[in-house]
Formats: sequence, C-alpha cells, structure tokens
Amino acid sequence: MHGRTGMVVEGTARARTTAARSMLVALMASTSLGGAVLGGALGVLALASPAAAQQATPGAATANPAGGPVAFALPAQPLQAALDAFIRQTGWQIGYPSALAEGRSSRPVTGTMTPAQALDTLLGGTGVGYRMTGPGTATLVPAPAAAAPGAVLLGPVAVSASALNWTGVSQTTVTQEDLDRKNPSDIRDVFSGEPGIRVGSSIPMSQKVYVNGIEETNLAVTIDGSRQNNKVFHHNGTTLIDPAFLKVARVDAGVAPADAGPGALAGSIAYEMKDARDFLSGDGVGAYVKSSFNTNGSGLTTGLSGYGRQGGFDGLAYLTYGKGGKFKDGSGRKVDGTEIDMLSGLFKGGFETTDGNRLQISYERIHDDAPRPFRANVGFISGRPAWEPRVRDYQMDRQNVVLTYSTTQPTDLWNPKVVLAYGRTDVKTPIYLRPVAPSTVPGSYPGEGGTSSFNGKAENVFTFGIGTLTAGTDFYFDRGSYEDRTMSARERASNAGLYAQARLTPFERLRLSFGLRGDRQVFEGTTDQEWTNSGVSHNLSGEFDLIPRHLTAKAGYSHSWAGIPLAENFILNPAWRYGAGGPEPVTADNVTAGLEARYQGFTVEGRLFQTKLDEARAARYAVGSATLAHDVKSKGYEIGAGYAWDDGFVRAKYADIDVTIDGQPADSDTGTYLATPMGRVVTVGGAHTVRSWNLTFGADAEFVLDLTKVQAGQQSLKGYEVVNLFVEHRLPQFSNLTLRADVRNLFDASYADRATYGQEFGTVTPLHQPGRSFLLSASARF
Repeated sequence: MHGRTGMVVEGTARARTTAARSMLVALMASTSLGGAVLGGALGVLALASPAAAQQATPGAATANPAGGPVAFALPAQPLQAALDAFIRQTGWQIGYPSALAEGRSSRPVTGTMTPAQALDTLLGGTGVGYRMTGPGTATLVPAPAAAAPGAVLLGPVAVSASALNWTGVSQTTVTQEDLDRKNPSDIRDVFSGEPGIRVGSSIPMSQKVYVNGIEETNLAVTIDGSRQNNKVFHHNGTTLIDPAFLKVARVDAGVAPADAGPGALAGSIAYEMKDARDFLSGDGVGAYVKSSFNTNGSGLTTGLSGYGRQGGFDGLAYLTYGKGGKFKDGSGRKVDGTEIDMLSGLFKGGFETTDGNRLQISYERIHDDAPRPFRANVGFISGRPAWEPRVRDYQMDRQNVVLTYSTTQPTDLWNPKVVLAYGRTDVKTPIYLRPVAPSTVPGSYPGEGGTSSFNGKAENVFTFGIGTLTAGTDFYFDRGSYEDRTMSARERASNAGLYAQARLTPFERLRLSFGLRGDRQVFEGTTDQEWTNSGVSHNLSGEFDLIPRHLTAKAGYSHSWAGIPLAENFILNPAWRYGAGGPEPVTADNVTAGLEARYQGFTVEGRLFQTKLDEARAARYAVGSATLAHDVKSKGYEIGAGYAWDDGFVRAKYADIDVTIDGQPADSDTGTYLATPMGRVVTVGGAHTVRSWNLTFGADAEFVLDLTKVQAGQQSLKGYEVVNLFVEHRLPQFSNLTLRADVRNLFDASYADRATYGQEFGTVTPLHQPGRSFLLSASARF
C-alpha cells in the first residue's frame, strides 16, 4: 500500500471507524479461515545497516503539544516502512502522497525521546519534512515546504492508519541499506545473515533459493510485479538476478497474502529493481559507476548507469559486465566451470501526469555464457562414463518486460495498479552421445529448454478508517518447452484468479491481515490433453501488542491452492502417460507463531513455523512419471537477539529446520524442485559507522552444524564456519567516491553451502564455495 490521499477529518474518521469495525465483524463471521496456535520463542529482527552521515532536516517538534518520551529502536530502512513502524509504535497519524516516500530511506532512531523528536531524526537527510495538523497528527511535505511558516500541502492526502503497509508475521525485507552493506556479488550474498533462507551453489546461474527448506518454485516469485516461471533445468538456477539492479527483496516465509499472486504455496519472494527516482528526488541528470575486482579468480565486474528526470518523465539505463577466471576453493583447488562471463542490463522509463497518473515500462535482461560443470550445480559425479566431459558450455538468458500503471495521488476509493508483463528464460547446452568405435570423441547436438509467462493483474486499494482492502484479478499464461534434433515437447498452463486482502487495525494494539483468493487453471500436457481445476486459498494473520512498544505476539495461518505446476523443461517427454485424471493440483498449509520484544535498542524475536505441501508434483522423464508427486513438510523455529544504536548494530540468529519428503529426511535429489535438507544454522554480524571519518566497518559469520538426520545409506552433511569482514570509506568531495575492501571466507574454509546439491551421496563431489577472497570495489556518483 503506497498511496495516501483524501484528508480525513476527526468526526468523519470516527464514523468510518464504526462502519469499518462492523464490516470487519461481518467479514470475519462470513469467512471460514484456518486457526493458528499462538506459541512463542525468542529470536531477532534483521536490523538494517547504519546510514551514511547525514544532516537532520528541520522539523516541527516545537509544534507538537502531545506525546511523552518513548523508547525507539527503529533501524534505517525504506522511508515508507520506517513511517509504518513509527505509526505503529506511537499511534500517530501521518498523511503523505506515496511519491514523496518512494526511493527514500530513513535514518535509524534509537533511544528514549518524544515522538516529534523521533520523527525529526527518522526524516533527517531524506529531503522530507512535516507539519503538525493536530495533536498526534502530521502531514509530510518536501523539506523546503516544511520550513516555510504556515505551509499548505496541496492536493488530497489521506491520514494513514497503522494497518497500512503492515508487512506480515513472517516477512524478511532486504533493504537498500542492507544491500549497500552486504555489497552482494550474487543472490546468495543478498540473503546472507538469514539462517532460514539458504542459497545453494557457488555459480550465480545455478543458484536456487530455499525458504525454510522449500525450493523457490513453490513460492510466488515476482520481479517488479512480473510472475516468474523459470523451471528450466534442475541443474540451473530458477531466477538469475543481478544484485546491482536490486532495490529491495521481500520474502514472506510460509504465510503469504492473497495479493502476492497465484502459487504462493510456501510463501512469496518479491524483487524490486531500481529506477531513476531512487537516484534523483527532482529534475536533473546523473550517472553512477561501480567496479569490483575479486582476487580469487581475477574477476572484474563493472556497472555503469545513467538516469534523468525532467517534468513528468524519468528514465534509467544500467549495464553490468563481468569477466573472470576459475576461483579456488578453501583447499587451493581450482573449481572447474566457475569462470565469470555475464552481461546484464536494465532500462526503466516512466511518465507521470500532473494529476498523478503514472505509466512505467521496464526491460531487464541477464545473460550468462561460459563453460560450466557438466551438471551446473554439481562439482563432479564419480563413476560416470569416461567420455562425458567435466565441463560443457551453458548459455542462460533471462529477460523480463513489465508495463505498470499506478497513481501517485490516490484517494480513499481510487488507488489502482495495473500490470502487464512477459518473462522468459532460455537455457542452451550440448547433449553428448556415446562415441562410436573406433572414435573416442563423443558426438553432441544442442538441446534448448525455455519457460515463459505472460501475466498481469488489475487491483485497487480501498482505504477506510481502520485500514485497507486490496481487491483485484490476475492471470497468467505459462509455457515450458524443450527441443533438440531428436524430439520436442511442451506443457502449458493458464490461470485466472480473483482475490481480496484486508489489512486492518480494529483497535490500537491489534493488527489483522486476512484474505481470500479463487483460481481456475487449465493445464495442458505434452500429449495435448487438457485438465481444468479450481481451488480456493485463504490466509489469516495478526499482531497483538501484549505490552505496547515492548512486546508483540504474532501468529498466522494460510491454505494455498496452486493448480498443476509445469514440469522441468529438460525432462519433458511427449510419451508421458498422465492418466484420465491428470496430475493432482498442489496444495499447502502454513502456520507460524512467535513473539517480538523491544527495549531501548535491544530486539529479541522468535517464531515457530510449519509448512506442508500435499501432492507436490515431481515429474521425471520416465513414461509413467508425469504424475509423480510427494508430500513435503518443513518445520522448525528461529530465535536470536540484536542491538542497534545510531551508528551501527549487532545481531545473532539461530534456526533449526527439519525437512522431510514422504516422511523421510529430505535429500537434494528426491527434493529436486521441492526441498533440501537444512538443519541448524547460526549467523552473527554487525557494523558501525564513524561519521567524522565517513568510515564504515563490519563483520559477519555463519556457522552451519553437522546434519546427521539422513536416510539410510546416505552420508551426513558436514558443517562449516565462514567469517567475512569489510571496511568502506566515503569521499563525498570526490564525486561521492566510495572505496571498499571485503575479505570473504577469512579463514579459507573448504565447504559447499548446505543447500548445494548432492552432499548426501558418496559419489558426488559438491560444488564448493570460493576460498579466501579479497574483493576491492570503487563507486562514484556524478
């Protein structure tokens, strides 16, 4: 929820609140949702990195006649999220147009102070100020207007309730500040520090994300609102991302809202890419360049962007190119197939009318072309034929086109969003044949798999006294195909959905989110047979402040219906026998509960969770395996603690996750496109900024314990410990030049990430992570 329009007067607000509460009672009485058992454990919120030195924006603290001192512990984060947290903690009402908050980040707020003082600090350096409109109510304005006496905010602006933009009970958000601190080279770096989110493989083109052990194709994954359908080849990754373009990543683990999209069996992952408004707050032009050199493999990656805004137009173009050799693992061995050869680009252009109608188009593409291990997510498998090469060339190409309409001046009844998108991923690699005597050279021919999705949605957000209601419809046309000189095959699926999601604050200490969606899918197999299925998904979650500002209880439940998922392209078989009924639609049930405690910069949080997938399709190439399915369960808990201050933070997390398939411990082969073993993981980290020196330094460590709970005949998964360090120095007098040095894998550990394929099998040499690496980076903004 981004828009806030239509100023609400006090009497009208009371009338709307009464009517809305009646609506809430009626909705809850007429909707049958699953229950959630409220439990507790202790854990930590991910705290964002410290912001760079900034000067506070003058506010209107002296105009505030209400509100005593409050203990705040708000990390630096996207401005919209920071305002929502401030609203939730103070009970203030803040009105602002969404465009004013977009692309801006808050300063951290830590310590005991009045709400007005906290708002001053939160808005410091953002270019946004505020003016008081009554006791405990304020309106945000551009900073120059805030300093003008008697400033008047033009245009309709709605008072925001604390339910607006409530993030959910199990959401992890990787903010721009997090990304700046992590300096990610791939998607594994993006999610570092999150023990419940694992990323297997050490090569970006074969990395897969697992949330609580569940593979990402069982989540609703979007890029700028575009549905991703990337089940190409199980030895490749599913969503190749260039983190240079990334603005924010949000993960709903398990319980996801109805408006997250179809197929949210085990939650959702939403990636948002940057646009010109993230670099410019007003008219102008600029450029940004960043180059990084990795000593381990001599890899050089350079990104260059240009952007501008003029009148209602804005545009950004971003290009990244990476080239490098093989890296060495912790034992000093060069790992075959780990060269860097990547080219990626992003273009975003937008036009906004004076009355707030905004149209934006984006085109994103990433291409990886290099020799990779024969199976791109596996180091080597012993016992293979001698003629099978250790590496082969892979070409992986993913592209995404998104057209979006929205408004930056919404009203209570008009806050629309319309998305039309097309995404496609292609993989080409040679298929090798046994050599014919007397030759010892294998023959080969190209094989190509491709997935695509034409998708879209149209929704509107209705705002009333105690919250919002998002209602809309969405669709997709997904296609998966494989072709070589010997055969071709395809599967297709189309889906139409209707959904509604309410996010409400019935009273000050309670926040509720509940929703319902219905889907109708038509699935077409490789034999051109069609099956039509329909299903309903629902969710309910909430937060209750047991001790206002200090202790919050959270719980949530969801039941998700996803229809029949497409099979992997490289195993499609035109001779599959689907049977009269075809594959079974996949469903899932998720439950989570936990506690969060906050006190003067300290944060402690914990949650319990369980995800169950029923009839999860796991097709294989064999003729009778088109309808093969498994039942998957992931359960466990996450706990930890952290402390944040004005210029830094420290935190620690621990997760213990047990994943089973058909009642047996999960293994990465049976779990292809389903799940992976997890076990126990500890992460710790921290960072601090010395403002007077424009210097930031930090460290993080990951401890993965041995996993001995495996199936009979399989080997235990070995644990490992990894430590990383960084130091960064900003030189604003030299075109905002930033110099940074990272030490990755300080103690040169030899290991494969827990989520990397094949570690349970004695015949498999897993794909190892790089050994000690020094990453030297320089960036400048003009």
